[in-house]
Amino acid sequence: MSNLAFLSLIFTIFIYTYNAISLCNGPCKTWDDCDGQLICINGKCNDDPNGGTKICQSSPPSVPSPTPTNTCRPSSTVNCNGVHPIYRCSPHVTSSMPAQVTFNDFSKGGDFARCYRDGGGPSSCDGKYHNNNERIVALSIGWFPGRSRCGKMILIRSNNEKTVTAKVVDECDSTMGCDAEHAFQSPCKNNIVDGSITVWRALGLDTNLGIVPVTWSMV
Repeated sequence: MSNLAFLSLIFTIFIYTYNAISLCNGPCKTWDDCDGQLICINGKCNDDPNGGTKICQSSPPSVPSPTPTNTCRPSSTVNCNGVHPIYRCSPHVTSSMPAQVTFNDFSKGGDFARCYRDGGGPSSCDGKYHNNNERIVALSIGWFPGRSRCGKMILIRSNNEKTVTAKVVDECDSTMGCDAEHAFQSPCKNNIVDGSITVWRALGLDTNLGIVPVTWSMV
């Protein structure tokens, strides 16, 4: 394409754009540049104050608030049967918090699962072992700040819509793992609700699954 033809094309596009009918707040020089009952005011198409129109004055559609992002990031990693992240935080708690429920034995000498109670020691909230017939849970470190949720009740909901309330009695350690103290297991993830078998049964879940997505909230 020659330079002359190219310039002609640009000029044609400019003229067409300039002559296009403008809507609310669109550019204009005369009333004819504006659509319908809109008039040109200070170089922009708007409602005619004398005509009483409210085409451009209606409330703009509400814009949903942005979804909060999870700013919790691993502080480091540890290597045992693969590289595992270490967390000192958990996702920000909301009214319906996505999590993963894991299975833990809270009794003395109980099997390890996802909650690492100092080599099978008592729960950190009350210094006691617990019967697995209790509806009890351990929470990831960021959801257990300074033991502030000790003894508090949470509501857990599974994807099958079954719910259960359970008492927080322990922390699921996200900061350490892969050593004798933690049965050489990897650190807890930062979004864990670690429940007794009674919690799993109340939710209608199969403990053989090991880890299942749920949501939880404070009661």
